[in-house]
Amino acid sequence: MPNANEDTTPALSQVQRRAVSELLRVSPVADDLARRFQEAGFRLALVGGSVRDALLGRLGNDLDFTTDARPEDVLKIVRPWADAVWEVGIAFGTVGCQKSARVGDAVQHFQVEVTTYRSEAYDRTSRKPEVSYGDSIEEDLVRRDFTVNAMAVALPEKEFIDPHGGLDDLAEKVLRTPGTPEESFSDDPLRMMRAARFAAQLDFEVAPEVVTAMTEMAGRLEIVSAERIREEFNKLLLSAHPRKGLGLLVDTGLAAHVLPELPSLRLESDEHHRHKDVYEHSLTVLDQAIDLEEDGPDLVLRLAALLHDIGKPRTRRFEKDGRVSFHHHEVVGAKMTKKRMTALKYSNEMVKDVSRLVELHLRFHGYGTGEWTDSAVRRYVRDAGPLLSRLHKLTRSDCTTRNKRKAAALSRAYDGLEERIARLQEQEELDSIRPDLNGNEIQEILGIGPGPAVGQAYKFLLELRLENGPMEHDAAVAALKEWWAGQNG
Repeated sequence: MPNANEDTTPALSQVQRRAVSELLRVSPVADDLARRFQEAGFRLALVGGSVRDALLGRLGNDLDFTTDARPEDVLKIVRPWADAVWEVGIAFGTVGCQKSARVGDAVQHFQVEVTTYRSEAYDRTSRKPEVSYGDSIEEDLVRRDFTVNAMAVALPEKEFIDPHGGLDDLAEKVLRTPGTPEESFSDDPLRMMRAARFAAQLDFEVAPEVVTAMTEMAGRLEIVSAERIREEFNKLLLSAHPRKGLGLLVDTGLAAHVLPELPSLRLESDEHHRHKDVYEHSLTVLDQAIDLEEDGPDLVLRLAALLHDIGKPRTRRFEKDGRVSFHHHEVVGAKMTKKRMTALKYSNEMVKDVSRLVELHLRFHGYGTGEWTDSAVRRYVRDAGPLLSRLHKLTRSDCTTRNKRKAAALSRAYDGLEERIARLQEQEELDSIRPDLNGNEIQEILGIGPGPAVGQAYKFLLELRLENGPMEHDAAVAALKEWWAGQNG
């Protein structure tokens, strides 16, 4: 893969060797597609994130290409070639498809996007980019967000195209823009969030002039739709180093337009955790929650960890003895979480789950040194429901005290609670707690038909089950009849 900058350091040569290896792996798909474009009289190049990731030795099976062919021509070329084709992004010049190909001894599935050379810019009052097509790859690359994403490999000859020094910036692990950052962010303000996201994903530094532009232009984010902001924020939060990206959002003022509750935590000194502020505590809880993940990044857990204390500013009180209290901040925080996540257009299920975790995150601290009754343990499990595993992780992550003895004591107490939960689950099937009598049995025993009374009886029996554990059938019948007599006495 020739490089325009022949005077490279050994580190860059190693980068290029990794890229060649990665490109050879995907060449059964890339070269085949490139030949088809060539035969049709068009040019094709691997571009953007695909080239960056190839240079980093982490190219996956999602491949991005750019071409001088217009979308209708792209469709004619890929339809006979691909296993499936979709046109969701065709208004923006992008055709997507899926292709399976044998790589070595295995068949791999590739997700391919082919985008016509283009330039796009926002109207200052519009949420949608205006797309116009370009005629050269150089014109296309200059409108890319960052230099490390403004490199291409022309196919099938594998000529390396790097007009903006992206390879050098990749080696130095720095994010710069191909043109001025002001022009780039004016074209698409969401790129300011992408800077924070790439810093978090790649562990790169953002160039000072880019940070300055982000700070000065943060208000431009207001024209970007909530859905696009949410998706970019999710990518940041699910990255390898979310703290780095979140810090950049807060420091530049972008967070004020995305998650204003986050920077507000910086002002709230938290006496209980003895951190500099609740903001730092929240980032530490996020880090610790990530360390406890078992099956890859968990967006629900990470959101709950980040947001668990956002109710503290509104509930902060200075007590007479000089302490600071945050009574019921978990309840207030759950409501704030629901409101913010709804504004960012998260799904109803995700809003419900994250809000519930925020609401429950302090419940364990009522456990004390282990004096919970079996009834309290059952209610803890019932209230957490399918979120119990995440609640375990969030509760453990919320311990950020520097006092090792106190931290060890909290850990032992939670170990004890989990052991009790496990024993009760084995004995009583806690995961599916329900009354000892079902609705049909209630109606038959009481001689009533469907109606509110059945629901009231069911609730009574459920509370009895939570309080006392499983009951024999005859005992449950007797308790139900006694309750019913009291209702109609």
